[in-house]
Amino acid sequence: MKKTATLWQIIALIGALFLPWYGVNGGFWSFGWVSGIFSDPKTASAVAQGLLHDRWWLITALIPLAGTGLSLLFIKDHKLLAKLLVVISIAGLVMIIAQGFIIARTAPRIFLDLFVGGPGETGQTGMGAGAFVVLFSQLFVLTTGYSGMGKGRGDAFIVGMIGLIVSLVAVFVFFPVSHILVQAFQGGDGSPSLAEFWSRLSSDRIWTLRCLVGNGSCGPAWNSLMLAIMTGAGTTLLGLAFALIATRTGFRAKRVLRVLTIVPIITPPFVIGLALILLFGRSGTVTELLNTYFDVPKTRWLYGFWGVYLAQLLSFTPIAFLVLIGVVEGVSPSMEEASQTLNADRWQTFRWISFPLMRPGLANAFLLGFIESIADFGNPLVLGGNFSVLSTEIYFSIVGAVANSGRAATLAIILLSMTLSAFLIQRWWVGKKSYATVTGKADSGQHTPLNPALRNLCYATALPWAAFTVVVYSMIIFGSFVKLWGYDHSFTLDHYLRAFSVSFSDGIRWTGVAWDSYFTTLTISSIAAPFTALVGLATAYLLVRQKFVGKEAFEFSTMLSFAIPGTVIGISYILAFNVPPIELTGTSIILILVFVFRNMPVGVRGGIAAMSQLDKSLDEASNTLGANSFTTVRRVIIPLMGPAILAALTYSFVRAITSVSAVIFLVSARHNMATSFIVGRVENGEFGIAIAYSAVLIVTMLIVILGLQLIIGKRRLRREDRLQVLSKTPVVAR
Repeated sequence: MKKTATLWQIIALIGALFLPWYGVNGGFWSFGWVSGIFSDPKTASAVAQGLLHDRWWLITALIPLAGTGLSLLFIKDHKLLAKLLVVISIAGLVMIIAQGFIIARTAPRIFLDLFVGGPGETGQTGMGAGAFVVLFSQLFVLTTGYSGMGKGRGDAFIVGMIGLIVSLVAVFVFFPVSHILVQAFQGGDGSPSLAEFWSRLSSDRIWTLRCLVGNGSCGPAWNSLMLAIMTGAGTTLLGLAFALIATRTGFRAKRVLRVLTIVPIITPPFVIGLALILLFGRSGTVTELLNTYFDVPKTRWLYGFWGVYLAQLLSFTPIAFLVLIGVVEGVSPSMEEASQTLNADRWQTFRWISFPLMRPGLANAFLLGFIESIADFGNPLVLGGNFSVLSTEIYFSIVGAVANSGRAATLAIILLSMTLSAFLIQRWWVGKKSYATVTGKADSGQHTPLNPALRNLCYATALPWAAFTVVVYSMIIFGSFVKLWGYDHSFTLDHYLRAFSVSFSDGIRWTGVAWDSYFTTLTISSIAAPFTALVGLATAYLLVRQKFVGKEAFEFSTMLSFAIPGTVIGISYILAFNVPPIELTGTSIILILVFVFRNMPVGVRGGIAAMSQLDKSLDEASNTLGANSFTTVRRVIIPLMGPAILAALTYSFVRAITSVSAVIFLVSARHNMATSFIVGRVENGEFGIAIAYSAVLIVTMLIVILGLQLIIGKRRLRREDRLQVLSKTPVVAR
C-alpha cells in the first residue's frame, strides 16, 4: 500500500509543480506553455499561481498534499496510515473541486470580500492538465488507502478500478445530465415548481390512448414503449438466427453473411431512411412496380410506425448479432453431447440445454435493442410522420419555435423510467442462476448441429433479411453514381471527385471538400474506440466478478447515457462543460468523451454476457498460483473475451463515426465530424455528395472491422483449437 500511495503522491506533486493548472490556448500537446510554467499567470502551475500570481486559494487547496506526504514519511502503523490517507485525500478532492465551483469566471459567488482587488475578483478559467493530474492522483491515493483498510478484500487494483469508473460516470454522465434534468422541476420563472412538473408529466399529450379507439394517435410515451418492445424482440430473434447459422450450420457463405449483418450498423441512420423512402415511398421504386404490374395503390404506409420499425430492425439487428455470436460460441459442446448420450434428440438438446445457457446473451441483446429503439432519433425523424416518439418530442421541445426545456427534461425522465423498468425485468428474467460453460477443463470441439426444422426456420428468417439488406445497400451505392437519385440516373463520378479529389501538383494536396471532416472523424473515432471498450469491459468485469455496496445502482448508472437521446446528451454537455471548472466545448476532447460514455453500455452488456460464461474457478485458480487481480485479468480473462472485445471496439468505432444527434451540437469549425458534414449537404440539397461520402464511410468501416477481426482473432475455447495449435508446434526431443 505504501509504495503505491507514494507513487501517486509523486505524480500529484509533478502535476502541482510542473503542469499548467488552467487550460491553455493551443492545447496541452503543443507544449507552448512550457516557457511560462512559472512566469505566465495563464500557463503557470498551481504552486506558481499561488506563490507568484496571487491565487492563494490554490495553495490552500493543495495543503492536503503536504498532509499525505508527511503521513507517508512518518506514520509506520499500517492501519493508521490507511485511515489518514483516506481522510486527507477526501479533503484534498473536496477542496480542489470546491474552489473550482466557488471562484467562477464572473467572480466568486460566495465569500465576495475575500477576493476583492485580486485575480479572484474576475474569477478563473477551466481546469487544465495540472488540475486533472492532481485530482486523479488524489483519487487513487484514496482508493489505495481504502483497500489498505481491508476493504474490497484489500485488493488495490479492484478498489482503484471501482473508484475510477464511479468518478468518471459521475463527472461525465450524472453531472452533465443533471444540468438538464433539474429543469424538469423548474417553473417558467426558473424557480422550483412541483406543480408544473406534475402538470407536464401527466399531460394528455404524452399518455393519450386515442389510437386504441380509432380516434387519433397515441401519445409518444406509448408509441415509444410499443416500438421499443417490438424492436428489442425482432432484433434479438434476427440476431439469434444469424448467430446460429454462423456457428451451428454448414452454410457456405458464412463470411458474406457476417458482413451483411454488420453493414447496417456502419451507416448513418438517415441514409437507411432515405434508401427506404426511395424503395417504398409514395414514388419509390418498389411502390411504382407494384402499382404498374399489380395495380397496388400508392400509399404513405412507410411514414409511421412500420417504416420506423423496419429502419430500426435494419439498424439494430447487428448489435444483437455481435452480442449473441460470442454467447452461442461459448455454449459447451460437452453438455450438448451429454444430452444426446441420454437419448435426447437435437431439438430437445437445443430446447433444454443450449437455449437456457444463452439466456444472459438473449436478455442483454433484447435490452440493448430496447434501449437503442427508445433512444433512437434519426429514424423517427426521417420516417416518423405523425407517429411521435419521446426522442423526437424532446428534440422539438428544445429546438422548436418556442423552446421548452422543462418539457424536454420531463420527457427525458419518462424515457429513463422506461429504461429502468426494462433493466429490472431483464435482471429478473436472467435471475441468479449460473451460466458458466467455460471452466478451464478439457472440452470437446464440435457443437451439436441444429435439427432440420430449426435450421430451415433460421434460413427462412435470416436469408431473406440478408437479401433485403443487399437491396437497400445496393440502392445507396447506386445513388452515389448517378447525377440525381430518383430523377436523373445517368452515370457520373462527380460526387466522389468533388468530395475526395487529390491534387499532386506541388506535392500531395487533399483538395476534396470532405477530406477535413473525414480525417477528423477517423482520428477522434480511433481514439474514442479503445477507451470505450476499456471502460465498458472493465465495468463488466466489476459487475460480474466483484461484490460491492451499491452494485445494482452502479450497473444501472452505466446504462444512463445510453438511454437518453443523443440530443439531450449533446445539449447537457454544452450546459455543463461550457463554463468552469471544466471547459471543453469547441475541443476534440468533448467529442471523445461523449462517444466514450454514450457507447460504453454496449461494452458493458457484451462483456457481462460473455463473462457470465467464464467460471469463477478460472480466477480462483490464477489467484491460487500467486497471480494478483491485474495479472488474472490480463492473462486469463482478456484472452477469453475476444468476441466481447471485438464487439465493443467495433460498435464504439462505428457509432463514433455514424452518430448524429449527440454531436450535432458539439462540432466546431475546427473539429467537424462526418455526420454533421453529411447533414449539411442534405440540407443544401446536395444528396449525391452526401451519399458518396456515406459510401466511403461504409467501405472505411468495413476495412477497419475486418482488420479488428484479424487482429483479435477467434476465442480458443475448444479441444480441437488446442490440438491445432499443438500440431503446429515443433516437438523438441530432450
